[in-house]
Amino acid sequence: MEILWIASAFAAGMAAKFIKMPTLVGYLAAGLVLAVAGVESSDLIKSVGDLGVMLLLFTVGLHINLRSLIQPQVLGVGLIHIAVSAVVFGVLLVGFGFAPLAAVLIAISLGFSSTVLTAKSLDARKELDSYHGRLAIGILILQDVIATLLLAVAGGSSPSWWAAGLLVLPFLRPVLIQIMYAVGRDELLLIFGLLLTVGSGWLFELVGLDAKLGALLVGMLLAGDVRSDELYDKLWALKEVFLVGFFLQVGLGGLPDSRSWMMIGILLLILPLKGILFFILMVRFQLRARTSFLSSVSLTAYSEFALIVAAGAAASGLIDNQLVVAIGVLVAISYALNAPVSRGVNELWARFESFLTQFETDGPHPDHEPRSLGAADYVVLGMGRAGTAAYDYLIEQGKRPVGLDADPAAIQRNLTEDRRVIYGDANDPELWTDLDLSNLEGVLMTLSNVNAEASAAENLRKEGFTGYITALLRYEENKQLLQNAGVSVSFLPISQAGRELAQACLGQETSWIPDQPT
Repeated sequence: MEILWIASAFAAGMAAKFIKMPTLVGYLAAGLVLAVAGVESSDLIKSVGDLGVMLLLFTVGLHINLRSLIQPQVLGVGLIHIAVSAVVFGVLLVGFGFAPLAAVLIAISLGFSSTVLTAKSLDARKELDSYHGRLAIGILILQDVIATLLLAVAGGSSPSWWAAGLLVLPFLRPVLIQIMYAVGRDELLLIFGLLLTVGSGWLFELVGLDAKLGALLVGMLLAGDVRSDELYDKLWALKEVFLVGFFLQVGLGGLPDSRSWMMIGILLLILPLKGILFFILMVRFQLRARTSFLSSVSLTAYSEFALIVAAGAAASGLIDNQLVVAIGVLVAISYALNAPVSRGVNELWARFESFLTQFETDGPHPDHEPRSLGAADYVVLGMGRAGTAAYDYLIEQGKRPVGLDADPAAIQRNLTEDRRVIYGDANDPELWTDLDLSNLEGVLMTLSNVNAEASAAENLRKEGFTGYITALLRYEENKQLLQNAGVSVSFLPISQAGRELAQACLGQETSWIPDQPT
């Protein structure tokens, strides 16, 4: 039986990938096909699915940075959107016969957007570090925090008095981080993550709380540490594999009945309004139309958390299992609808820019592009390690550089180190519009995304810039792409490091400065 599940999931996942759909759509479809063929679920597939959900929540917790929530645009847009969605979906669900508590739980969760789909879409377009990408992720984090409360209520069990002892968990953070560093970076780090995920779930169940809630909260304990990012990367693929079990399990519940299909149809008709509401709220919070549009498209899908909350409510007897299947189909269809739109979102913006910019509010925007470069004669695009090194070297040579970055944290860090850095999104074609480029001698690009570098170079040339444009090159095969975009010189850091390493061994002069003994 196990080989049948794995083979079906693989075949359906490949089919979904072939037609450029999220693979999770394929896994759910595989479960539905197996259900129609008479295959039933089992304790094994349920256990695999439950572990997948716990790993998802644990990894979400690892990336929850509460400081990213303390922004008017995140708090305001996120909370108002959830409140409006809860009212609209709640009235609709009550009309379909849901009990009041179940209607409230499911209605709030339907207001959530997909963490998995949004993160994958942004990552595929290399826009996770853009302003609109960070805004979307911030709203998702806010939704994830609210989801923890819903999971606690949906669990249906009453916590014991021993649950108060969990208040000591925050004090264990230093100990857990010390252990995380002690285990190193190999398979022990992966096992440590699994132990925390399963152990936290067991502990929370022991005191009458939901195991999934425990996984998320313990993940949050480790958030913010550098090693937690490595743990996240270690668990990512494992989480994806176990989540296949969850979607198969939902699909094995069978096809929705006619009444459920009617509900699915109505909720899909409402889906575009979800994105429109995001857009309206964002522009009302002083964001530019471009930022609002790109973020809204990324967030316009129903969330896997709606399915998780529904599964918890069904386990507690609040709703029927048939409704869990219906919500699973709804989530999968919303993924399928969002995927092609997200892939072409930049082309859509170019087509509708003149119409959408009419909705921008007057006054300063937190995501505005620079209006002046001042007396700068060089621009460093991307102020990470390579960018700051380039900036400092230009200062040493008596130049007047300015740094551009789309990461508010990177901007603030460089400002505290007395570098002149301002906001600038390399993916934005309006970055160089209306700027006086006549004083610029050169532009240095140190971005991790070669497409963003190529786009920035093309837009610079379109604005009439004739000076030098240099760029970091990660892969030799991308060299022609940068040259065609107008990049004067590109550098492959690994090749340069290898040459200087060989020069050092031959006793030749290099630009490398050896570490001084301490």
